Amino acid sequence: MNEEVLDLWPELMWIQDENLREKVAKTWELALERSVLTSDDLKRIPFTLLCGPDLKVTFMDHKRSVVHIARNAGRKINEMYHGELTVDMDVLIAGAILADVGKLLEYVLDEKGKAVQGAYGKYLRHPFSGVSIAEQCSVPAEVCHIIAAHAGEGNMIKRSTEAYVVHHADFMTFLPFKERLTL
Repeated sequence: MNEEVLDLWPELMWIQDENLREKVAKTWELALERSVLTSDDLKRIPFTLLCGPDLKVTFMDHKRSVVHIARNAGRKINEMYHGELTVDMDVLIAGAILADVGKLLEYVLDEKGKAVQGAYGKYLRHPFSGVSIAEQCSVPAEVCHIIAAHAGEGNMIKRSTEAYVVHHADFMTFLPFKERLTL
């Protein structure tokens, strides 16, 4: 496993299935190879382009928080629903780590080093490019489903339990920046 990716994602070690963990790490390695963004850029750029350039929450702050929130929610579901609603924790964590991997192809840096949507990203949003990269690394369909369904595009299909958890963890930490009530 690439040290750069492990530095970005210590949460990879939460994935118990070593084969799945390696596929998730390889997906991030491939995305970084194809991106103009570096791991340092991901630790500096705002997590969304929709809230202005002064946002202090970085791409990695947001992404890692989504993984932590999803993991905690998945554990509670497994603990409290008597086996009637279950979460595959490896699938959940892998999907949460990979949900926005496609943004590495969607974003570019302008002349001032600010992240902006590039031409590729205008044609293919990150759920599509993320699935494409993940499939090239043999990530299983149930994890690719989470990548595809985590954003608004997923509103057109039925989501797995794991995809619902990632979707809500992502949006509960995004929408308040964009649409919260302020008095």
